[in-house]
Amino acid sequence: MSLFAILLFVGTMGLSLLASWRVKRVYKRHCETPVKSGLNGAQAASMILEKAGIRDVEIVEQPGMLGDHYDPLHKRLVLSPDNYHGSSASAVGVAAHEAGHAIQHSIAYAPLQWRMLAVGATSYASQVVMWLPILGMLTGLLSTWTGLLIMAVSWGVIMVFNLVTLPVEFDATRRARIVLSGLRITRGEEEERAVNEVLNAAAWTYVAAFITSLAYFLWHLLPLLMGRREE
Repeated sequence: MSLFAILLFVGTMGLSLLASWRVKRVYKRHCETPVKSGLNGAQAASMILEKAGIRDVEIVEQPGMLGDHYDPLHKRLVLSPDNYHGSSASAVGVAAHEAGHAIQHSIAYAPLQWRMLAVGATSYASQVVMWLPILGMLTGLLSTWTGLLIMAVSWGVIMVFNLVTLPVEFDATRRARIVLSGLRITRGEEEERAVNEVLNAAAWTYVAAFITSLAYFLWHLLPLLMGRREE
């Protein structure tokens, strides 16, 4: 493995870990910031969905930390116990963000539709980038050029998925900020600032994922382009 490859791995891994550490730190800090409305995450999400006229989305509790997500296939808004029952800026912020995804789904928000369509291909591509280097080294069946091509295509699929994810996540965050203030779920500058910090920190995890996939896509693509120029 070349020095550049090691630096690339360490750099992207460090970026991902830094983004993950930051969101956990900010989230934990604002778990201590109660909202004056007294609403917990589940109640806040329910109020937001009701305001949007969405009555076919189930709000459920699922064990795990920060495993919150919206499941468009089953129309379920999944919250971790802390966010389901919690009445903090972190809890209502996360719940509102996931409710934002439910609203996107209800209005057929284009980037969300694209991301849903790309899930299958991205799952396959993720398996390829994980196992192909190992199989290539063990079997030697693939030429360097073929291996690079497959890896470049796979990382390209992951990169496009992560790129499409950015507007989906930032739009959900934008909707969360507006609706929390509009429904008086959060009140005052302190609560709004706390929610903004939590949502901004979470958004950077998606930025880090995109940068990582872009870096690995270019890492595998550039040798192919340079080799073609030499021919």
